[in-house]
Amino acid sequence: MANSTASGPRPTATARTISWRVRFALALLTVVAIVTVVMTNRLLTDRFTETTRNRAELRLALYSGNLLSELRRSAIVPQLLARDPTLIGALNSADYQQSTQRLISFVEEIGAANLMLLDRDGRAVAATDRNVLGSAHRAEPYFIDALRAADTIFTVAPRETTGFSFTYSRRVTAGGDVLGVIVVEVDLQKFERAWSGISAAVLVTDSVGQIVLATEPRWRGRTEEAALARQTPQSAIERAIRATADWTALPPDAYLQGEGVMRLETRIPFRGWRMASFTTYASVRERVNGVLALEIMGFAILLALAFYALSRRSALRLALSARESAELRHLNAQLQREIAERKRVQEDLAVAEQTLEQSSKLAALGEMSAAVSHELNQPLAAMKTYLAGARLLLRRNRPDEALVSFGRIDDLIERMGAITRQLKSYARKGQDALSPVNMGDALASSLSMMEPQLRQRRVLINRVLPPDPAMVMGDRMRIEQVIVNLLRNAIDATKSTRDPQVDIILSAGETATLTVRDNGPGIADLDELFEPFYTTKQPGDGVGLGLAISSGIVNDLGGRLTARNGQAGGAVFEMQLPILVEDTDPKTQAAE
Repeated sequence: MANSTASGPRPTATARTISWRVRFALALLTVVAIVTVVMTNRLLTDRFTETTRNRAELRLALYSGNLLSELRRSAIVPQLLARDPTLIGALNSADYQQSTQRLISFVEEIGAANLMLLDRDGRAVAATDRNVLGSAHRAEPYFIDALRAADTIFTVAPRETTGFSFTYSRRVTAGGDVLGVIVVEVDLQKFERAWSGISAAVLVTDSVGQIVLATEPRWRGRTEEAALARQTPQSAIERAIRATADWTALPPDAYLQGEGVMRLETRIPFRGWRMASFTTYASVRERVNGVLALEIMGFAILLALAFYALSRRSALRLALSARESAELRHLNAQLQREIAERKRVQEDLAVAEQTLEQSSKLAALGEMSAAVSHELNQPLAAMKTYLAGARLLLRRNRPDEALVSFGRIDDLIERMGAITRQLKSYARKGQDALSPVNMGDALASSLSMMEPQLRQRRVLINRVLPPDPAMVMGDRMRIEQVIVNLLRNAIDATKSTRDPQVDIILSAGETATLTVRDNGPGIADLDELFEPFYTTKQPGDGVGLGLAISSGIVNDLGGRLTARNGQAGGAVFEMQLPILVEDTDPKTQAAE
């Protein structure tokens, strides 16, 4: 009895110890759960909000870039149409039977919403929208401002129904007389339709803060503050309840239709325009709440299993130790196998790297040889022609004229040396200093170099040059190299044409654009045109590097070289280079 009495309190003390441990474990688990949920909410809210903001900023940059691209692309259209001989002839003769059809033929290629030709009295004599024919536009700003200015005029005017119309206009002149005005309406409403449904809202304001584009039609013509003030506001109690329910969101930048949204703004480099977007926090709330729900569910399961885990801890300790020992042995053996396999892979990789390095050197040597052969073909052909001419002149006892040919041969030799030096620097872009280049002078020099081929083939060259010099920042030798390649391709493309003709159009606007158009059979495969070693010529006539090299040169100068097939047949190549602003430091523009 004494023994049983003495041993009686021990189970009670053990039970108390187990009960204390269980309570402590549950309290610790509860604290950990609360801290984890709070920290997870804070971290995920910041992270998902930043992700949403980055996506909104990227989307806003894309929207503004597309809008600016459309405006700049449409700005050059009035300048081109104002020089169209058909439209000028119609205004001179007052015969507009074919003018409307002429404008309609430009719509698909240009992508404008509407084209309209006004005579000097402001009457619509031709238009892609036949409903406006004969209407008077004498009091419209785009007509009045275009008559007063020599450049293209951009006008934003409110529509009669809703929204705004965006037009470019330019006066049409001939011999110093003003004949009329060409008007190009830009379709910017298509961006509003594209923006709808992607973000909560998007708006574009002009330099005075007036909304000219918006996904909400009621906002147009108002300021941003006035537009947001017209939304139905929530009461203070409703807003407090929503803030309590949406406790995973950060403080909003603005309220749109009673809901807190994230506001982002960017500047459009066009007449002081600005773009703002409003993105909801709905995705942030859903993602954060989903993670928190999983965490809370996991901690609830842990609390349910806590009693069982604590009571079985001692019984499972030995089994876990044995299992861990077996796993460690298995992992050790697996690690040794992976180390051996990694050593073998590293040895194979070293051999493969040496083989690849040797192959790369051989490929680079082959490309350089092909490039040198291609670029020296043109000067060599010209030298051959000049030598033949000089030989004939010497036989006819005309040494002075022969010396001129020898001087041209000397210039070609100097050019060949420059070409070889330039080809060596292809792999080291950006080392040569750039300087202002007159595109007209570069074109004249290139045509002079192509003079023997032009005489032999009897190709008709039509040149259209701007009244003012088109200045760009670049390397004149490399620009002439591109022009010579384009002219040579155009001449080769007209070999099977009875009356070969090449049109060269140089225009200056936002960019300096040189267009080379031939009347040959056109381009069969536009996708592989600029790929190295792709050519449609016979073997021995070319190696297929001219357009690839030319495209690389234009890209290095910050421009773009494109190709397409013309509507009337033949191939059309366009080289676009950034225009050189007169008041801009050439070093600064070259750095940009």
